[in-house]
Amino acid sequence: MMMSLRKQKNLIAQAIRATNPLNRTTPWYSAAITCLAMSITPSGVLAQDGQDTERSSRSKQPIEEVTVTAQKIEESIQDVPIAVSALSGDNMDALKIERGEELLRAVPNVNFSKSNFSTYNFSIRGVGTKAVSAATDPAVAVSFNNAPLIRNRLFEQEFFDVQRVEVLRGPQGTLYGRNATAGVVNMLPVMPGDALDSEIKVEIGNYNSKRTSGMFNLPMGDTLALRLSGAMTKRDGFDTNTYTGNDVNDRDLYSTRAIFEWKPADNFSANLIWQHFEEDDKRSRTGKQLCTTDPGISKIGDTEVPENYRGFFSQGCLPGSIYSDEAYGTTNAKGLAFVVAPQALLFGYYPVMKEFLPNPYANAEQSRDLREIATSFDPVFRAENDLVQLNFSWELSDTLTFFSQSTYAKDDYYSSQDYNRYVSDAIFSDSTEFGMDPGPTPDGVYTDPQLGPSEGILAVDISRSDNKQWSQEFRLQTSFDGPWNFSVGANYLDFKTQDDYFVFNNMFTLIAEHVYNGVYDPESGLGSVNCTDPQSKEGFQDCMYVDYNSLANIDEEGHNYFLSRNLVETRSWALFGEAYWQITDDVKLTTGLRYTDDRKRSTPVPSQLLLGTETNNDTGEIVPGSASGGLIYKGYPEDDEVTQSWKEYTGRAVLDWRTDTPFTDETMFYLSFAHGYKGGGTNPPRADIDPNVVQYQPLDETFEPEFVNAIEIGTKNVLLDGSLTLNANAFYYDYSDYQVSQIVDRISLNENFDAESMGLELELAWQLTDSTRLDMNMGYLKTRIADGEESIDVMNRTQGHEDWLVVRPSLQVPSNCIAPKDVVEATFAIDYPLMLWALCDTTGRWGSFTPEIESDQYFDWLLSEPYNPITDAPNGARGFAADLSGNELPNAPRFTLNLGMEHTIPIEDWDLTLRADYYRQSESYARVYNTDYDRLKAWSNLNASVSLSNPNSELYMQLYVKNIFDDAPITDLFTNSDDSGLTTNVFTLEPRIVGFSISKGF
Repeated sequence: MMMSLRKQKNLIAQAIRATNPLNRTTPWYSAAITCLAMSITPSGVLAQDGQDTERSSRSKQPIEEVTVTAQKIEESIQDVPIAVSALSGDNMDALKIERGEELLRAVPNVNFSKSNFSTYNFSIRGVGTKAVSAATDPAVAVSFNNAPLIRNRLFEQEFFDVQRVEVLRGPQGTLYGRNATAGVVNMLPVMPGDALDSEIKVEIGNYNSKRTSGMFNLPMGDTLALRLSGAMTKRDGFDTNTYTGNDVNDRDLYSTRAIFEWKPADNFSANLIWQHFEEDDKRSRTGKQLCTTDPGISKIGDTEVPENYRGFFSQGCLPGSIYSDEAYGTTNAKGLAFVVAPQALLFGYYPVMKEFLPNPYANAEQSRDLREIATSFDPVFRAENDLVQLNFSWELSDTLTFFSQSTYAKDDYYSSQDYNRYVSDAIFSDSTEFGMDPGPTPDGVYTDPQLGPSEGILAVDISRSDNKQWSQEFRLQTSFDGPWNFSVGANYLDFKTQDDYFVFNNMFTLIAEHVYNGVYDPESGLGSVNCTDPQSKEGFQDCMYVDYNSLANIDEEGHNYFLSRNLVETRSWALFGEAYWQITDDVKLTTGLRYTDDRKRSTPVPSQLLLGTETNNDTGEIVPGSASGGLIYKGYPEDDEVTQSWKEYTGRAVLDWRTDTPFTDETMFYLSFAHGYKGGGTNPPRADIDPNVVQYQPLDETFEPEFVNAIEIGTKNVLLDGSLTLNANAFYYDYSDYQVSQIVDRISLNENFDAESMGLELELAWQLTDSTRLDMNMGYLKTRIADGEESIDVMNRTQGHEDWLVVRPSLQVPSNCIAPKDVVEATFAIDYPLMLWALCDTTGRWGSFTPEIESDQYFDWLLSEPYNPITDAPNGARGFAADLSGNELPNAPRFTLNLGMEHTIPIEDWDLTLRADYYRQSESYARVYNTDYDRLKAWSNLNASVSLSNPNSELYMQLYVKNIFDDAPITDLFTNSDDSGLTTNVFTLEPRIVGFSISKGF
């Protein structure tokens, strides 16, 4: 009967103890080691794929040989001239590595963080996926059974029935199915065996956690076998919404897998894999929202700024440290255009709000606990993923094997949560008190068709993604006896994605209904008539369609909410190969080359928030709205497709040398050079708006591909009769056009920067005695952005220039701008604050300060000389660019450390294993600007477990604690848009988790 690796090891241990009574004596140091709580996950050399050597109390046990397929052939990890780490399923179970994000505790110079939308950033050696775009390729290729998956749930679902996870560091474009500039994470499932076997595992823990997993292996004759496996998790939320009183950030998910394997002949085998993942719970996409409140300015030159008007000069949140007490404030929303517009433009009918220009979040208070939020809505999270894979291998001869792999994957994702992340004050006035029946806000309540009734501001977002992928790979592999061998192949990938991001805000609908579609009746007062035909419009201003369907049934045509839709199709084919020349018995040269033809087709779908049209009274034609600048009044039409293509050669060369030294059993040195590439893409389109109403400043519509040249020198060693493995390497990366994004004009603007990265890595596994093992890996990383690189920091647009001020824009302009202080003072002195909007619009919609910009209102008489924001302000009034020269790359801590210690105490027929794991990373930065706001403090994590196993009965029990000190370090942050007040979403670790599991094999 097929046994698990754990059972095999335990049976061997039992047999040895039965023949060696000395092993029944617990050594003196057992108690001391039991108290140790400093350790870490084992590094790549710690994966346990089998153990064939016997234990002896008087000699050190050799470290088990780890087999990997990093070069698409099975070989010892110590023979692979690549920086690679590997963890078996038993390893990860012992170390409580349950998801991909926890691999950072096992691999040097690895980091992980969630993103604000539907993706994540897994970075290796400072290189990850910091570009937020549907057209972005991942820098780290995440693969299932060697098939790269552009969108996947491998970092959200929990590992189950895993044979091994391999993490390859450095460019891996030659053999793997997609170019990967940073590395590869490859998850390999356990394949069917030839013996009847099964296992079930149950677990309970705090937060009412309940887990179940199991597998069933069924041989079906001599040629066919079936393996079924699955896992299910359900627990309460880690966080508390103090406003609704509900626990949030819970999990309710399950995964299943079925593998059929067929081997009708010695030279042919095939397998079919189906895997399904599903989740439906209240998991939060982001953590708490922080803000160091920007109160605005009280004086401009000699001109006093009244309290109610200071919001026009507040960006909402200041770039203060996220660790200060002030960071737990709320955004200053006084000057947000959607707060100002209904008051200013409906003032002639009635005061919409109780106070003039209020801050809706003035009385909102934030808990200092990162696991407590106060929001009007609880999050909703749903995800579903299916994967089907067909593999076969055919030995054409004794020395030539043909491989085929066909993979189809489908991924659907839906996440909704409170957008503002604060609870608004009651701000609406009672419209019935002003002679209306009922008016927009009867009893001080406004009712939004999607969000329902409220006395204050409500906002909810939806992040939704639909992805399909099909890939095919063919490969020929040789196994000649001579000095030459090779592996050649071809692959094709077709990936389609649609990413939708919605923001619903009841202020948006209020403006659409009553500022644009508003009508006035002398008897009932202010009302609204939805515009469904611009030629029969009845409202005050532009015709603007309002979607009156519920949130669950929107028709996706309304202009009363924000929608960013991204349609991208990637088609790629490649030819690749590697040649292996055994120059001498000790020296081998590996050379690899890949030709990639990438083609991306993006379909821009501009956003249409609060945009409408009107009818020309003379011609009857539908023309752009003179008030909003909209080109259409309803729906989200697609623009012309944008096609990009790249044809690139990448490759690598590795020279490795095996030698004998006086102090090692085995030693290998290697030197490698690799050239990597990752495709570029398109930036999402901005609003489709008449440039005569709002003139956007130029932004790049596309971003460039990434390139990296990587040099690495390393050594792999076995010492002390095989009881110690010690691997080390040093690397240098020269990076061109690294992709990084930030939110600008309501889109994810991706920029390119040149950079370099260098570092050292050390991995050690030491069997100190027969029953005690020490694991360690360390990483040192130094990254540097190239001289001359610059970017506009939305958190600090003036860059210390005291003669310039940040100014809030009008309704259709999403980003703040800057203007000279003397111009702002002269404008503000007129006592008509909406004139300030003319400083950001760069059109004559709200007035002009120069004859160069046509307008019905000229304010150039206010100034000593004309002022044109487009030409007289830096970067068209977007702000001064920050110098990035010498800055560190984001999410690239200088030091990472993993320590792990394991001690086994034999007790009769049982093994009692004590393990502790310690991880620490030094401080890093969340953005390329490296300001105090960007700084992420160093953090550490300590886990421990006690395991008891009986190999005779295949019984295994484990009590574990993760995050022993219940720390909540901030692991990353995301800066929201200008028109959201530049708030900051932060991400943190899971809290302390205590669990007990028991598994039984049959």
